[in-house]
Amino acid sequence: MKKIIPLIVLLALVAAVVIVTVTRKKTAAEPIAWYGSMPHPYITEVQAGAAACEKDLGTAIYRMVGQEWTQDNENVNVEALSTKGHKAFSIYPGDAAGANGLFSQLKRKGQFVVAYGCEPALPTPASFTVATDIKDAAMFAAEELIKIMGDKGNILNVLEIVTDVNTRKRDEGINEVVAKHPNVKIIQTIGDMAQVSEATNKIQSALAARAGKIDGIITTGYNPTIAAAAILTEWHKNPARKRIRFVGIDTGPTVLQAIRDGSIDATLAQNPFGHGYISCVILKMMLDGWTPKQDYQFINAGIVLVNKDNVDAYPQDVRKITDQILIDLKTRYLNAPKAH
Repeated sequence: MKKIIPLIVLLALVAAVVIVTVTRKKTAAEPIAWYGSMPHPYITEVQAGAAACEKDLGTAIYRMVGQEWTQDNENVNVEALSTKGHKAFSIYPGDAAGANGLFSQLKRKGQFVVAYGCEPALPTPASFTVATDIKDAAMFAAEELIKIMGDKGNILNVLEIVTDVNTRKRDEGINEVVAKHPNVKIIQTIGDMAQVSEATNKIQSALAARAGKIDGIITTGYNPTIAAAAILTEWHKNPARKRIRFVGIDTGPTVLQAIRDGSIDATLAQNPFGHGYISCVILKMMLDGWTPKQDYQFINAGIVLVNKDNVDAYPQDVRKITDQILIDLKTRYLNAPKAH
């Protein structure tokens, strides 16, 4: 027995070393951390882009989704992540101004930051924003709706999360466009719709009160677009009802089917997959020694108008935008690493 005891001790020591080594391997921080504000269809698509980037580039990307669409919640979560060894962050700003405080903390630690989905207030410590040009997209959608309406009539303006900076920009853009058309006016603005069910109730209430006076509806958020597409699909089944023209944003299955069957006119396809993919590619390049050509640059990830003519082909058009941006990263946005 005296000879067996040292052997058992030796085996235990070896096992302990193996366990520690394996544990360290599992908990080593991924170079890039991607952060989404809270569960939402948009965030899901962006995360898919980050996951695809991880697979294509072979670089580990830690992905985390928060609990609230607030800067305070984002600060708590990202500050915790920043202590775990991640070197670069792809983040949706919870608040245009407030996010810069968080970005400054990360930058002081030598960590790279790329914002996606929403441009922070300028100047910003972030090196890039990869996003839709929000205000421009809303203005484009409003012009399309007014054209379909024959440049006259009343619009129901349906917003999503009114505390979100992007929602405010979209509302500003729509009002600016309408102000240029003397025969068009916004008859009502409704908002604050974090769920499809909330959007459904509020849009139905507006139609019940003003159906005879509403000529067009514009929605600039995912949830109200899904709700409006379903409501108008049922609404237009009755030929006795007034035709209400519609332009939304984003491309859920309900929306695409409503376009195919003629229940709604159009929607704008954004590029959320590109928001995640491109932002993480940029971070990987910066970790590899590429440097931004300017202190800060906005990269417009693009939009595509989806109507009956291109409802089945538009994904290729969105992908072309992403592919071109990836090509431009090495010539337009970043400088190659310096030779040693």
